[in-house]
Amino acid sequence: MGSATREATAASRAALDAAGASVNLGLAEELFAAGRTIGSSLQLRTLLSEAAGDKESKRAAVRAVFGSSLTPTALTLLEAVVSGRWSSVDDMLAGIEDLGLRAVAASAPQGADLEGELFSFGATVTSNAELELALGSKLGDSAAKAALVDRLFTATMSREALAVVRHLVQQPRGRRVGQLVRDAARTIADASGYIIATVTAAAPPTESQSSKLRQTLAARYGREIKLNVVLDPALIGGLRVAIGNDIIDGSVATRIADLRLQLAG
Repeated sequence: MGSATREATAASRAALDAAGASVNLGLAEELFAAGRTIGSSLQLRTLLSEAAGDKESKRAAVRAVFGSSLTPTALTLLEAVVSGRWSSVDDMLAGIEDLGLRAVAASAPQGADLEGELFSFGATVTSNAELELALGSKLGDSAAKAALVDRLFTATMSREALAVVRHLVQQPRGRRVGQLVRDAARTIADASGYIIATVTAAAPPTESQSSKLRQTLAARYGREIKLNVVLDPALIGGLRVAIGNDIIDGSVATRIADLRLQLAG
């Protein structure tokens, strides 16, 4: 992330914080929809992401396009986004998505497990080649993808998770389903004050092991930890933990591989 994008992201998030009680699921869906509209128009996204462009001209364009369809809060937030200097068009679209995801996190009921729902959705899709193709194809109609999500997942997912998934499959921005889910879950977790650790293990860790791992990682990273457990029998034993770009690999399979390399040397 470039310095311009970091500054624009910080300013956008500050505007969302200032919205206070107006932040709800409806606001998130407005932001998602506006992001998709901008992303689908070459003229609009070029105008709004131009680093040297006049801020007032960008805000005027937002009001002209969205003034009659967005609530005042959503319009204000969108104006805050386009007023920033983003390093790229994709960064600006990611900035709008970021606000939408954070609005979802703020609107979720206490105790909701949005990240767990998203990971479950991702696992279901990636385990079914036909479904993954239907939702991930670049040639697929976005409205049809959203309708497919509604048909298959409405009965098993919360309104908040469904809103996120509908948006992600309609505007993937070059990401596959697994990456979409990981990115969204990481943002929602950050907005909620904790970090997600993806733990890959040959067998499900016990509650005692999970508790100890959470405590150890929380001490290391300085934030509450939520675990996303992925089972992979090929690891044989031990754990592989991924937090962002950090990988802690204590699996038996990796130790065996390291030993083989040492013997070969």
